[in-house]
Amino acid sequence: MNPQKSYTVEEAKRALERYCVYQDRCHKEIISKLYDYRMIPETHDIIIVHLIEHNFLNEERFAKSYARGKFRIKKWGKSRIVRELKFRDISAYNIKTALKEIGNKEYIKTFNELAQKRFDAIKETNKQKKRKKLADYLLYRGWESNLIYSKINELVK
Repeated sequence: MNPQKSYTVEEAKRALERYCVYQDRCHKEIISKLYDYRMIPETHDIIIVHLIEHNFLNEERFAKSYARGKFRIKKWGKSRIVRELKFRDISAYNIKTALKEIGNKEYIKTFNELAQKRFDAIKETNKQKKRKKLADYLLYRGWESNLIYSKINELVK
């Protein structure tokens, strides 16, 4: 859609239906799109209610697919996933539900593989610098510090 053009409520509904079908979206993304379409604030609620009623917009489904995708594809830890979901104004209940999508065994297995792979890739010879590089990388990825430091103590001797 052309952002310079003004849209009717029906045109905006259809465009946002397509937007939501392509990928799960959160309310914040839809509101941002409505502003891009130059829709007046009175129409926002009408369109959002329409999308929810027709199951195009579902924050619980969004949170679950977001958590699964970022964990499995980008190998993010729970801290980073929670931070990103909070940034998107997802409720605490939906965040908690989304984190249940990540199995504990799979979580630990992924963490260990990622830490080992990164440890092997760091060419630093100084042990302290190597520890810091590994810790910084894993913290940035959103893994819990207790997991990180026990793994560093195991790997860097």
